[in-house]
Amino acid sequence: MIGSHEHAPMNTSHLPLLVPVILSGGAGTRLWPVSREGNPKPFMKLAGGQSLLAKTFQRAAAVAAGGSIVTVTNRDYYFLSKDEFEGAKVGANLKPVFMLEPAGRNTAPAVALAALQVAHAHGRDALMLVLPADHLIRDQASFRQAVEAAAALARQDYLVTFGIKPTAPETGFGYIECGDPLGSGAVAGRKVVRFVEKPTLERAQGYLGSGNFLWNSGMFCFRAGAVLDEFAEHAPDVHSTVAACWEAMNENHDASMQEIPADEFEAVPSISVDYAIMERSRRVAVIPGDFDWNDIGSWSAVSGLVEPDENNNRSTGDVLFVDSRSTFIQSEDRLVAALGVDDLTIVDTPDALLVARTDKVQDVRKVVAELKSRGHDAFKLHRTVSRPWGTYTVLEDGERFKIKRIMVKPGASLSLQLHHHRSEHWIVVHGMARVVNGEQELYLRTNESTYIPAGHRHRLENPGLLDLMMIEVQSGEYLGEDDIVRFEDIYGRT
Repeated sequence: MIGSHEHAPMNTSHLPLLVPVILSGGAGTRLWPVSREGNPKPFMKLAGGQSLLAKTFQRAAAVAAGGSIVTVTNRDYYFLSKDEFEGAKVGANLKPVFMLEPAGRNTAPAVALAALQVAHAHGRDALMLVLPADHLIRDQASFRQAVEAAAALARQDYLVTFGIKPTAPETGFGYIECGDPLGSGAVAGRKVVRFVEKPTLERAQGYLGSGNFLWNSGMFCFRAGAVLDEFAEHAPDVHSTVAACWEAMNENHDASMQEIPADEFEAVPSISVDYAIMERSRRVAVIPGDFDWNDIGSWSAVSGLVEPDENNNRSTGDVLFVDSRSTFIQSEDRLVAALGVDDLTIVDTPDALLVARTDKVQDVRKVVAELKSRGHDAFKLHRTVSRPWGTYTVLEDGERFKIKRIMVKPGASLSLQLHHHRSEHWIVVHGMARVVNGEQELYLRTNESTYIPAGHRHRLENPGLLDLMMIEVQSGEYLGEDDIVRFEDIYGRT
């Protein structure tokens, strides 16, 4: 066998070690145009300016007992995730551990790999609290109470899931049928009779009326050793292939950033943890969550976070409603006026605008699929794109030219690179730049510039203490982001 800073932390003195595991994957296609493949739902900023991932990290930190939080995410999101965690400011005593997937393989492989990591670092008796990165929970006190109840059952080798008391006959969630009670107290667990797929409206109404069904939240608590044993019994193909990934990682097991090898990971079945073990195990319990919970799965969920006006309109940003009703508008950087419209959802970003009937917002993923089939970059990237060194923003994109604004963080550096098909002209507008241009190394200050011909090796670095801002003018026959050859890179992208 293979072995929130603003909230008071949970009293864990009587509990075994509890290690939160954050699952941060998925593109969130129903939340386009804000959520995109290159900047997915967990990184969406909510009304308070904080992302769902940062809120999840704070929630995990408040219940962590042992100073470790494991995050399983795509390797492309490592630097974005790291920035979010540093911005959450939960204290220096917590050690984030990142396990980086080369591609998405659903939740079962992610949970199994995290279990191997927790068992290796803390022992098989350590408890795991598995939290998706895209949930919003505001009632922290009730959440911590539910975690304590789940931990008590997990110590008895139950696989514990968290169910949410339904408030409506929701057809977009899976359900859990509850059985006999397990113990007593302020939050009492129940045995799980069965898991139910997303139901029809008629069945959902019956579940709501029975009072014996809960929404399946996708959050779990169990001993690392117990869940590994369940994988071995009920999903041996997942267990064996994940074990091969773990062995291939060699001496990487104690690092704070652990890359999962692509060749071995490709052999792992893509299956959810529900299908792999939760629906098959004989030791599954559920804790009824008496806390607010929102999986932010669509624009309807986002609009529900905003207080309506007297005409049931909701908005974020600079918005004007005239003779309009039951309409939601989100605007990032300009005024949006709605005149004489009803039951619309309008989401405006700098490079894409969504207009949908509110009863059709669950189908936004069809827009993303169509963009992808056409090869349109809007399915993947925003006009402003985050990179480990900072950001770039496309200001204008025309035939044989592109203009970007580039921001480089203090001490950060782009890779030593060249482009075969384009030349570049760099103009510093703020800060100082250290530039490698062919055989030259030079410093540029505000209003100074340099020209980089196609085929020249070049690098941009910010040696100062302030952000470096510059304008890049590209010209050439091909201006795609894939026209790049990297020779050296401090972020491991060569």
